[in-house]
Amino acid sequence: MRIIGGEFGGRRLLAPAGSATRPTADRVREALFNILGPPPAGARVLDLCAGAGTLGLEALSRGAAHATFVDSARAAITALRENIARLDVGPRCQVLQSDVIKAVLRLAKAPAPPFWWIFIDPPYRTDLATLLVNAGATKNLLAADGLVIIEHNRQNPAKLSATALLRTDHRRYGDTELSFYRHAMPSP
Repeated sequence: MRIIGGEFGGRRLLAPAGSATRPTADRVREALFNILGPPPAGARVLDLCAGAGTLGLEALSRGAAHATFVDSARAAITALRENIARLDVGPRCQVLQSDVIKAVLRLAKAPAPPFWWIFIDPPYRTDLATLLVNAGATKNLLAADGLVIIEHNRQNPAKLSATALLRTDHRRYGDTELSFYRHAMPSP
């Protein structure tokens, strides 16, 4: 695993011990950030089910100002903290070892600017992406022009409620899919 582009391009990252965490493949991450382009000045990102932090760290490498990482697995948090130290980006990071639903609810109550990108990369065989996207708290954490990006298995896309965000793009890379969500445009 490595950072694909930006300030830290080519730098190696530590993967969590064990097989409980599935890092985003380099080719999928490269395609994702080619689609996203650079973040605007001062952009904050939220990396849910962060694992080793590859998505949030890639965003920092490409110019995001701050990244908040959330994961519940001890091995993932250990690898994430080591990766943050290797890249020397500690002051630009917040790491939360927590259940992601509880963390999103806490973050939504905290007085902080919204996130430009919210990455959701849960275990493929769970409904966690559906729960997170349909949670009003996730929607409230997103900047007005921001994006929620979900990485999922093609057999398990997020199932959205009528009040959820609007899916604006969808890309497939083998069995991995990326779905992009924005705030729905207000009615005139």
